[in-house]
Amino acid sequence: MATGYICATTPAYLFGRTYASHYCGAFFITQGQFGCQQAVLAISIGDNYMRTLVLNAGYEPLAVVSFKRALVLVLNEKATILARIDHEVVRSASQEFEMPSVILLSRYVRIPNARRVPVSRRGVLRRDSQRCGYCAGPANTIDHIMPKSRGGKDTWENLVACCLECNNSKGNRTPAEIGWNLKVLPKMPTGTVWSVRGSDRPLPQWSEFLALQAKAA
Repeated sequence: MATGYICATTPAYLFGRTYASHYCGAFFITQGQFGCQQAVLAISIGDNYMRTLVLNAGYEPLAVVSFKRALVLVLNEKATILARIDHEVVRSASQEFEMPSVILLSRYVRIPNARRVPVSRRGVLRRDSQRCGYCAGPANTIDHIMPKSRGGKDTWENLVACCLECNNSKGNRTPAEIGWNLKVLPKMPTGTVWSVRGSDRPLPQWSEFLALQAKAA
């Protein structure tokens, strides 16, 4: 269980808002008042494993952040808590804060119509379920369908999971040049677990909110 404590005031030049900072191995949430910041609570940095799902005002998953960032948003009245981490609280001398698992922003944040998912080796392997796009065997690397030496780009459409044997056999050629057929259609993956970084490792409290988004998609 994460707990906190009141500590001494520190100089500041900002008024009336809540901030987060680190000092001597502790995480502080501070509130500005009359030209100084008074520390409200301190939390061990080791509690970073706790993550919070941030929903847009329209209940659309927006991001996954540390619970510390989420708590600052709640204290600044920029978000409200929809779900909590059971049996986890943060305490000060006079207050107790529930650990947020899901928060809802108080205003809508504009999201681009189409989020471009960054390309990565890990992402290509995950998209293709760790199966080779040429032989369907276990894949442990990736291959450029149009070889990079011939102008092939690092895009979702030009990358495919591949086993070492097929990768070595294909060499600097295209599948068509050696009579191979792709067993997958390489394209950019879609969905919340791809567009919201961190949502591929969901907490149990996120389930109903991610399910709502899946139904709306």
